[in-house]
Amino acid sequence: MENFNHVLLFKTNISCDADKALVCAMLGARPGVEKWSVDTEDEDCVLRIVSYTLRHQEIIELINYHGYECCELI
Repeated sequence: MENFNHVLLFKTNISCDADKALVCAMLGARPGVEKWSVDTEDEDCVLRIVSYTLRHQEIIELINYHGYECCELI
């Protein structure tokens, strides 16, 4: 069975293309982010980040700092 510890999942309020563009600027410049996506079709607007070095709390603080809601999906 594959280990997915490097995939971080979050519930957010990132819900439109304009929000995604701002998040792109944030995460694109963030060292340690390998890949990311936001599912705006999902009711939880799930943010998925692939990172081998970042922790959930670091991403939560970054997203919240920029005015979005973000919490870990368990």
